[in-house]
Amino acid sequence: MRVTADKAGNLTAAGDWVSRCAGEGAALVVLPEMFCCPYDTAAFPQYAEPEGGPAWQALADAARQAKVYLVGGSMPEVDPAGRIYNTCYIFDPRGRQIGKHRKMHLFDIDVAGGQRFRESDTLSPGSQVTVVDTEFGRLGVAICYDLRFPELARLMALRGAKILVYPGAFNMTTGPAHWEFLFRTRALDNQVYLLGCAPARDESAGYVSYANSLAASPWGHVLARLGAEEDRLLAELDLDEVERVRRQLPFLQHRRTDVYRLVELPNEVEE
Repeated sequence: MRVTADKAGNLTAAGDWVSRCAGEGAALVVLPEMFCCPYDTAAFPQYAEPEGGPAWQALADAARQAKVYLVGGSMPEVDPAGRIYNTCYIFDPRGRQIGKHRKMHLFDIDVAGGQRFRESDTLSPGSQVTVVDTEFGRLGVAICYDLRFPELARLMALRGAKILVYPGAFNMTTGPAHWEFLFRTRALDNQVYLLGCAPARDESAGYVSYANSLAASPWGHVLARLGAEEDRLLAELDLDEVERVRRQLPFLQHRRTDVYRLVELPNEVEE
């Protein structure tokens, strides 16, 4: 979807897209990163709201009315201590929140001749690995820059996720170089489906999204992909394919856990 500075308009547009996708048969719908506000560090505090606020309620209503699982892109969330997070809420078809992910890795980059951005100027990092149960299996959720860290994807896969969803907004420096490559690689690494949803491209914005929402298979193929324009992407995921691929190439079983091991450290529960 196209994201503007009009928060109410963005919420209405998101609801319309969710309804449209559900009408075309979607059981799981994904929105883009920062779907309700400009992707701008100065905007995050202005648009931030607590869990349960108007944007949260709009997503819950959209999921319930469309009767879909909804990965609600992301939005700025403010906690009782005033910390701001880049947060994705996940809802079931009854509009109940079944999970949320706070972006764990903050996007602080400075590419020579390209993009400079510092999320840490206004955002705090999350510290939880997010996997939720759905009627069609376990679903892992992370956000944009989290995609670059293979450890997080592997932890979600080891928790049983067969689909990993990354709302994102790669830019015109990193997107053409890395977006598709990373989705295909993480899908292949963990033999899961990878779904990425980004805002449509707006050349007049301060931060220009690469767009190109896509779905990648456990074999590392691109199943479907959009371009730069506002549109919806429909893809059918055969979850039996995850097990077929893992039987043919059982490299998850071949990990040398006697030599190396990925360990998830205990964290304090996020409030």
